[in-house]
Amino acid sequence: MKIIILGAGQVGSSVAANLASEANDITVVDVDVNLLRDLQDRLDIRTVLGHASHPDVLFRAGAEDADMVLAVTNSDETNMVACQVAYSLFRTPTKIARVRTFEYLSYPQLFSNETIPIDVMISPEQVIIDYVKRLIAHPGALQVLDFADGLVQLVAVKAYHDGPLVGQALRCLPEHMPGVDTRVAAIFRRGQAITPEGDTVIEVDDEVFFIAAKKDIRAVMGELRRVDKPNKRIMVAGGGNVGMGLAKALEGEYRVKLIDHNENRSKRISEELDNTIVLWGDAADEELLLEENIEATDVFCALTNDDEANILSAMLAKRLGARKVMALINRAAYVDLVESGDIDIAISPHQAMIGSLLTHVRRGDVAAVHSLRRGAAEAIEAVAHGDSRSSKVVGRAIEDIRLPRGTTIGAVVRRNEVIVAHHDTVIEADDHVILFLVDKSRVSEVERLFQVGVTFL
Repeated sequence: MKIIILGAGQVGSSVAANLASEANDITVVDVDVNLLRDLQDRLDIRTVLGHASHPDVLFRAGAEDADMVLAVTNSDETNMVACQVAYSLFRTPTKIARVRTFEYLSYPQLFSNETIPIDVMISPEQVIIDYVKRLIAHPGALQVLDFADGLVQLVAVKAYHDGPLVGQALRCLPEHMPGVDTRVAAIFRRGQAITPEGDTVIEVDDEVFFIAAKKDIRAVMGELRRVDKPNKRIMVAGGGNVGMGLAKALEGEYRVKLIDHNENRSKRISEELDNTIVLWGDAADEELLLEENIEATDVFCALTNDDEANILSAMLAKRLGARKVMALINRAAYVDLVESGDIDIAISPHQAMIGSLLTHVRRGDVAAVHSLRRGAAEAIEAVAHGDSRSSKVVGRAIEDIRLPRGTTIGAVVRRNEVIVAHHDTVIEADDHVILFLVDKSRVSEVERLFQVGVTFL
């Protein structure tokens, strides 16, 4: 696939790195020659220096025969104009744009081939808000991912000493939870992936990815670790688009406090939110946190635009007694560093967003993609088409499907029914099949597996 990526920032460079290793023809456009030079040194891609929305720049980037334009510059307006130019002059089939401004997103009628021709809009703020909401709704989870419109969830948890399943083989799972069907999709032990088998024994500190129907998630989590109390009190540091959006999304169900260092913005936020206590101050001010009962806070979310401020305020909140702390961290080098210390969850915006973008890049009929473990692993929801003659999966039991090494099928969704995958589960046409890939380099093999042969009519 020939893809033009407009913008060589963190999102653009991360997507380029993800796609360059998968036999795609990638061209990256940016006005910063240093960013482009760095990308060319690391990746096998083309780069073009210039303004992303200029017709001559898009022409030099190969827009005449490109399959997709991915506009992820820091400017909404540049992204929108670039998609317009790509459609009007080059008839580019697929146009994806990052649009952050709420005022644009509030008017979806703006975006069509007759107005502004954007096929898919990605809002990074909304992706992060939804991601944090799921984590807050599932205390103890390291990651919570939705598939099949939320019917199925893939959840990562760390196994603790007092978990009933710790020290036992996976085949014991049904005995512990009669009536609850689940499957362990992958286990990471000391950073290394372990393919789960019936005799695999769960050890303390294993990072376990399991898949189940949404209604059964809490029961399964209780088998792997002590069940944490439901979260009630949330404190948000930062009143930007993400912080205020999260407070607005949570204030109907939780007791929310929001801290922002800007006096005027704090006043404006207090007028826009209904049930959130808005505080003007420094989230790294120990005295302020103690005054606001940080020791009674269930989740502290540091969501400012400053990585260092987020790390420091989250570490302070943890030291002062917050039960769980999360920090929004843009620099990839910081993420692994901080999660090994006092910070429970480091939220990487570009990793959260890459899944949304990859969904539209994958070949075959792919309904959802989630990038996992800093992009090393991937979870895919693929739709099975064809029949037993034209498809490599339809009409076959899972044990008879030649899956790439390190790939497991976790669940199948058939007409809104969740079927947790077992060796004798037979795939039918139109099934949504949820797969976990320990090795992301095998993605192209999975794509070929779900492509329909030319004999299918």
